[in-house]
Amino acid sequence: MDVIKVVESQLEAAIAAKKCHACGCLASTLKAMGGATEVLPELGPMLAAAERVLLTQKYECLGCQVCFPAIAANALAEAYPEILSQAALCPTEAPEERHGWPPLPGDYTVLRYGASVAVCTLNSDALAKELADQAPDGLAIVGTMHTENLGVERVIRNVLANPNIRWLILCGEDTRQLVGHLPGQSMESLCTNGTDDSQRIIGAKGKRPYLKNVSREHIEAFNRQVGLVSMIGTEDVGLISQAIVDRHRQGVPPFGEHVADIAVETVVSREPQFYKSDPAGFLVVYPDHRAKKLVAEHYTNAGQLDVVVEGATPTAVYSEIVKRGLVSQLDHAAYLGRELANAAHSLLTGQQYVQDRAPGKPMPLSDAAFSIRGKP
Repeated sequence: MDVIKVVESQLEAAIAAKKCHACGCLASTLKAMGGATEVLPELGPMLAAAERVLLTQKYECLGCQVCFPAIAANALAEAYPEILSQAALCPTEAPEERHGWPPLPGDYTVLRYGASVAVCTLNSDALAKELADQAPDGLAIVGTMHTENLGVERVIRNVLANPNIRWLILCGEDTRQLVGHLPGQSMESLCTNGTDDSQRIIGAKGKRPYLKNVSREHIEAFNRQVGLVSMIGTEDVGLISQAIVDRHRQGVPPFGEHVADIAVETVVSREPQFYKSDPAGFLVVYPDHRAKKLVAEHYTNAGQLDVVVEGATPTAVYSEIVKRGLVSQLDHAAYLGRELANAAHSLLTGQQYVQDRAPGKPMPLSDAAFSIRGKP
């Protein structure tokens, strides 16, 4: 096909597609092609027709699988590289993940910072993975949400941190679990009713729908920023993907308000340099593969064995140790929990277990209140 006919057909498609009228892809392509009319005057009428449908730009790129302006520009650049070399590439870069967003960790996958749709698949983990793998146009982030308090709070704060997100789609399973969580119904209630003076989501049927880590200001801004699309119970990836594409193509501009995030201290932890002996003594942990149980031998700091605690699980063993006062320092208790978990893994898999030493070096005797325990 003649290159002029290719350009003409693609620009006609862009003119017919309303999604293109406010998109930076069309605007950038027309600007790039403007300088080519001196060599190819027949482009003039086509460009003029396309320019007449241009609207104020609302988005740089929708990330469409088929971009009409880009096809036109690429075809022209390939045929006439001397006059349109810069148009050989898409006028805008594909939206990518942005460092620092989302601010809070969670069970989610980030696709595009600049897209406008967030999807929460509630209790359907596999559905979140399928949507992430397909990455339909307009999907910014997809993940699960299992609780109507901390889960809802994380969604609010992560969405507010990205003004490009204007839609939240709820889908997947929202069953009443044994503990009574109904995160989807609670989010619906939040978007409809807000919270009362005690920060309880009005109308939520979950067990603990209290939002203690976001303010009323954050909740109200969240409700202004996003439009809720409830598809609770739907697990059809095709239907959900189409809903994502349809909402994104509406071209809602980024949220113009700014709400300061809640300041929470973040501490970078490091390995300790020293450890101090626990005055209550020390413990030797090992898995008894023959009897299929965990064993913890407790020694005084003088090295005398005074009690042996046995149990089927780490919880059973450390609960008895705590009840008997065989540990008196938090770092020792944390160390014990780690070692019991490792020993339990050995019991389950048959892999060799060797008790790790305590982190850090022994504290100098001049600084330690007690002698260093023999092990760990």
